Amino acid sequence: MKPKYTTLSPEIFNYVCDNSSGGHVPILDQLRAETEELGEISEMLIGKDQGIFMSMLVKSISATSAIEVGTFTGYSSTCIALGLPEHGRLICVDQSEEWTQIARRYWNDAGVSDKIELRLGDGRSVLGELSSDEAFDFAFIDADKPGYDAYYELLLPHMRPNSLMLFDNMLRNGRVVNPGKDDVDTQALNALNSKLACDPRVDSVLLTVGDGINMCRKK
Repeated sequence: MKPKYTTLSPEIFNYVCDNSSGGHVPILDQLRAETEELGEISEMLIGKDQGIFMSMLVKSISATSAIEVGTFTGYSSTCIALGLPEHGRLICVDQSEEWTQIARRYWNDAGVSDKIELRLGDGRSVLGELSSDEAFDFAFIDADKPGYDAYYELLLPHMRPNSLMLFDNMLRNGRVVNPGKDDVDTQALNALNSKLACDPRVDSVLLTVGDGINMCRKK
């Protein structure tokens, strides 16, 4: 029986993006181009298709509040903010003043800076300091991989029923199938995938978008 999936080539990937309603946003293309010029570290940038997907998800669930752990140069946060209504808010958590300076510039150019609050610091510390009345409809986690489980546990009490949590890089270029003994990052993600699949607090689906997205709905 033929596999029920399509292997992506660069041509098919570009076709997917070009034939999506969010595939032609000039400010996002400019941000992507500037980030790619940074060299090897630009690998932290999410895929264009993933940004389109997340923006649509935010709109689809009528989210008004969101949080992101791991902002880098601001591509994913700009996509999320563009999906939020005018009165929506997004909290961005990151440790780097350097990279988030680029993000701030593009938030302003994209007209979403009024929706976004940047909280600089260690992810665990910042999430641990969330007030009891801070609740979210959408969360995106794309930071240090061994910290994912801690971010999940810290955020889950602040997620509203039917809210969505997305975890990035959950396939690790396929390495999750057979993590190396010294590959701490992949081992951590593999353990979290297994945990989310049977956690009674959420429904989860592991998607092949980008490098793998684990999407969870809080019950």
